[in-house]
Amino acid sequence: MRVEIDEREIVDAVAEGMDAFVRLLYNRTMEAIGGELNAGSMAKLSADQITLLAYVTFCDEVMDGGHVQLIHNGYGPFIFLNPFAKAMRLWGAKDFCNLVYKGRKLFEKYGTEIAEDCDDETFMALFEKYPEFDDLDDEFIEMEEEVTEMVARYIDEHLSGFADVRKTGQ
Repeated sequence: MRVEIDEREIVDAVAEGMDAFVRLLYNRTMEAIGGELNAGSMAKLSADQITLLAYVTFCDEVMDGGHVQLIHNGYGPFIFLNPFAKAMRLWGAKDFCNLVYKGRKLFEKYGTEIAEDCDDETFMALFEKYPEFDDLDDEFIEMEEEVTEMVARYIDEHLSGFADVRKTGQ
């Protein structure tokens, strides 16, 4: 799917920082698919675009509520049962790739139970029940800035695979 971004938007986002640049590409890609990531919309995206959406989803979920929240909110299969980790390795994020593989092992072990519908109290108890995820959460928090920088660098070096850039004023 072709995503269009004005050159000025990219310049402004880069001036804000790598997070803003990555978020701009994420937001424009989500807008292009109508704001909903599903099998139909994924079929319209390139592998790089899907990887970008997976990375931002991973960041948002883990930074907000850890791996338990990521899995509970239904993103476990998207992150752990697809070639996301391999793509991250190819993008240069080898340590992050290893973290995702560790997460996959825990997802395969506990994912079904964590993903079950439950009330807030039961959900909160999942964090106590599965402390194995705490180390992964901490590890990601420590590496997030570096990984986001690698993601931003990859996007910058392969921008045409993510979006068509319009010259300002066109």
